[in-house]
Amino acid sequence: MSEIVQVSLRGTRREFFLNSRNLWLRLRDRVVVQGEHGESLATVILRDPTLIQLKRPGNVTREIIRKAEEEDLDQEDRNIALESEAFDFCRQRIELRELKMDLSEVEVALRRNRITFYFTAEQRVDFRELVKDLASRLQARIELRQIGVRDQARRLDGCGPCGRAFCCSTWLKDFHPVTLKMAREQQLALNPGKISGACGRLMCCLAYELSQYRDSAERLPPVGATLRTGQGPMTVLRTEVYQEAVWIRDDEGGEHRVALADLPPGPYHKCGDCNCGKKPKDGGNGASSGNGDDLPPDDLPPDAMQ
Repeated sequence: MSEIVQVSLRGTRREFFLNSRNLWLRLRDRVVVQGEHGESLATVILRDPTLIQLKRPGNVTREIIRKAEEEDLDQEDRNIALESEAFDFCRQRIELRELKMDLSEVEVALRRNRITFYFTAEQRVDFRELVKDLASRLQARIELRQIGVRDQARRLDGCGPCGRAFCCSTWLKDFHPVTLKMAREQQLALNPGKISGACGRLMCCLAYELSQYRDSAERLPPVGATLRTGQGPMTVLRTEVYQEAVWIRDDEGGEHRVALADLPPGPYHKCGDCNCGKKPKDGGNGASSGNGDDLPPDDLPPDAMQ
């Protein structure tokens, strides 16, 4: 079986390739790989078989062609200069033709047989005349590819509010749907500036700990549930999912914050009447109760529910 190697391509893209020619490779070696549209220059960043298997490369079909030579490196330098020139020219033509598109990046193939322009747009754009302008100036095959704002952030890279590099440009392979419901379940302030990433969409990390929040929410009594204690019925006003605590109100209108560990055992129902016993007093936190003789006459035994 051929060795699988992970390489770094242009920007922050990282992909897996087969070393089917059994080249002697070291980390940071420059190699020429079989790209999507011909040959591309890349850098070896990972060769350890154990670590590669942990990354689950899947079905790898493309190959490493050869080690990069001095001619390839010189060609890459010339391509980078051409990309800067093509980017400026394309942006000028976009403004001149008043096209509603935002140019993100330009990528020149290693042999200069193709130049790809990546852009974002809210709607479909008729760029046929723009392609003619670019082909006439650059004398190469032109491809304009529309990408989403998340893909744009992945290609451009940067730092998120956490101070680390974008997840999408480092390790995240696929984008998964992120909704406002996820933020509500985690009781986050629905402030777009707080929960949006650099791409302007909801941050991908909102989904990372969602299962833990849902597990905590299932163990807490819902808002409106009535807990029967030795001090009378208590109504749940609100919950704190992250801290695993609830706020309850007694008959006199007093509010008390109670941790999940100090609550009577569940299950809880929003309809109330959770007759599940009492816990000894632990400092007057509002959820403690006296002994079993304090229960109202209509209460069931501690292990029963109405």
